[in-house]
Amino acid sequence: MAIDWFPLWLSLEVAAIATAISLILGIWLAWLLANKHFRGKDLLDALTTLPLALPPTVLGYYLLVVIGRASWIGQAWEKLTGSSLAFTWRGVVIASTLHAIPLLVKSSRAALENVDRAYEKAARSLGASEWRLFWRVSIPLARRPIAAATALAFARSMGDFGATLMIGADIPGRTQTVAIAIYDAYYSDRPGHTFVARTLVIVISIVTAAIVYLANRLEQRRHSVT
Repeated sequence: MAIDWFPLWLSLEVAAIATAISLILGIWLAWLLANKHFRGKDLLDALTTLPLALPPTVLGYYLLVVIGRASWIGQAWEKLTGSSLAFTWRGVVIASTLHAIPLLVKSSRAALENVDRAYEKAARSLGASEWRLFWRVSIPLARRPIAAATALAFARSMGDFGATLMIGADIPGRTQTVAIAIYDAYYSDRPGHTFVARTLVIVISIVTAAIVYLANRLEQRRHSVT
């Protein structure tokens, strides 16, 4: 039986976009939580971590409320672009991003908090701005754990099921990711459905194992350097 590889390619594409967005937002949030003291910091930390604790279907429901066609955000987006956010690959990217950001924030924050402050003080004494300090000192010193967290965030984005199903539904050729395709194939009565499910399971397991191995190697190199 021929296998439709679209769900795998869509999952990889969604994971890549979601990880890129999460990397930008996650590092900024991690730096803010690691280096700044402000009112509402604990609340921001809790909200950032919330997607890890909430059931994925609950997170998907919230997304439908916030960016669905009945919301002002969804309506504004549809007026600007002519298409909705819900039940499209863009909605799937948003769901995957919300699952990836907490991993990046937690790991990146820990890495930035462990940076030797002596280097930062030396850079400040030489007149370095906070922006230059961030890019030339803090990030290079924390790059390995951040890279490891990025790899894990990619794997987490690629394997999302609940929130993706809620916001993107199960539309073959449009929003059906590999996790949803496996579920759909396993419970289908089409000929060869078990073969399709097993093949996709093996492929996604190999890809995920390779990503986890890469993340572990990055962590081991960090410890060997320190």
